[in-house]
Amino acid sequence: MTEPTDADRYPTLNDAGRAVLTRMTEHPAAPLYRNRSGNRLRAEDLPGLAAFEAETLTAPIGWRPGTPPAWIAPYLAQTYAQVPHFRARGTAPRDLAEVPTTARGDLARDIAAFVPDDVPVDRLINFRTTGTTGHPLLIASHPVVAARYLAFHKRALARFGITLRAGPGDVGVVLLGHQQRCFTYVSVTPTMGEAGLAKINLHPDDWRDPADRARYLDAMDAEVIAGDPISFASLLALPVRIRPRALLSVAMMLTDGLRDRLEARFGCPVLDLYSMNEVGPIAVADRAAGGRVLLQPNLYVEIVDAAGRALPPGERGEVCVTGGFNFCLPLVRYRTGDTARLAMAGDTPMLVDFSGRRPVRFRTAQGSWVNNVDISHALAGLTAAQFALHQAADGACVLALSAGALDDAPAARAALRRVLGDVPVRVEPIESEDKVLQYTSDLAGSTAG
Repeated sequence: MTEPTDADRYPTLNDAGRAVLTRMTEHPAAPLYRNRSGNRLRAEDLPGLAAFEAETLTAPIGWRPGTPPAWIAPYLAQTYAQVPHFRARGTAPRDLAEVPTTARGDLARDIAAFVPDDVPVDRLINFRTTGTTGHPLLIASHPVVAARYLAFHKRALARFGITLRAGPGDVGVVLLGHQQRCFTYVSVTPTMGEAGLAKINLHPDDWRDPADRARYLDAMDAEVIAGDPISFASLLALPVRIRPRALLSVAMMLTDGLRDRLEARFGCPVLDLYSMNEVGPIAVADRAAGGRVLLQPNLYVEIVDAAGRALPPGERGEVCVTGGFNFCLPLVRYRTGDTARLAMAGDTPMLVDFSGRRPVRFRTAQGSWVNNVDISHALAGLTAAQFALHQAADGACVLALSAGALDDAPAARAALRRVLGDVPVRVEPIESEDKVLQYTSDLAGSTAG
């Protein structure tokens, strides 16, 4: 396969976009960008994206807990007709409750079976996610799908009175990571006048001089900074002078304490987004409303019990979604693994008493910390369907592997030793057949914030 060119990565690139790419990569304090990526959007994609954004910003959610919207029936009929996994079941049921639930493990076994027949394969893209369940997963997507995320981020920002202004010549967004190994790149956003986007790693190994991290962030002066609680905790330790208009926290749960510290330091709202690679942005936390307000007009949310039965409104159970905006991966009763109950914030449904993925870091034998994402990378070669790692108060670890995968124990210990050093690791089987909490620790300081 030939290496993509800049024309492939940025088909609409203009002089302003070219200049901001140069600025982000050639600044004296720039990090060591380890990868190359791009938006791959064509000029003919942009009018449709503008229309999608306009609709997303104004459309009501349009349903109440326990009452599926009118679009569910035609959506089921189309999905059962075009998606191999569902077509194999026969005729689409009339009632959504009759559809068995699906989960991450189903997608991991055969993602191709969940891609509709009519999706053009010439522009199909995929990316790998390790997630929190132990199921490595390829997500089927498309450049237009990736670009649609921005509409939901704008909807979330609008709830807090923020309208994005970045345009030609500006750096619109900097995405933060803090991992031993991190995908880093620069790109531009055609729907915002080719404003710049940079994904950077705050780990010192990705910089010529660790002090360059603050210099670079100040020089880029991005309108929005996005990251997870671990990378934001690292950001707080840097002597930056930036004043972004908002911080977006994604991928992990954000504690109120860390959010308060970030808002006090940077003088802007910190939006805690509930987002999944399979689903995209689902909800944004709103303390005034008392929960996480849903963002997608074409996503229906149920709360289900362990058997997949929809619970009455107000009861707490697992968040289960149908619909979405990724036309490459239509979801039907997809179990997220997170728990909540449904309530209303005015005329919009919201998730209350939410419990989801929690950021955990692990202490090495040398006394430093590593991100749980680094653990996922280290254990990516496991054959186990699930694994869970717990670090005790004395620093020793217990790695639990799913049944039939204990033969992986020697390789797993060796992989953890490369990340954690000479930390004692005991391997034991996972006793439960249900989803496990993947990363836990008894050590003080193991959770950001």
